[in-house]
Amino acid sequence: MGEVVQFKRPSVAERHKGNTLCRSGFHKWKVVNDKKFDVKLGKLITVFQCTRCAKIKTKAL
Repeated sequence: MGEVVQFKRPSVAERHKGNTLCRSGFHKWKVVNDKKFDVKLGKLITVFQCTRCAKIKTKAL
C-alpha cells in the first residue's frame, strides 16, 4: 500500500504573493525584446514584461 500524502491549502499570503505590489504600481519589469523596429512609429522600441503579473509595456527610444 502507498504512502498517504497530506495536502495543505496554500495560505492567503502565498496565494497573493506579489500581486499587491503590482496593484500598487510597483511592477518588476524585465526586457523581452530589445531594439525592435516599429514601422508605424518609425522608431526602435523596447518591450518590457512584468515577471509577477505578465503585464506588457513598450518604450520608444
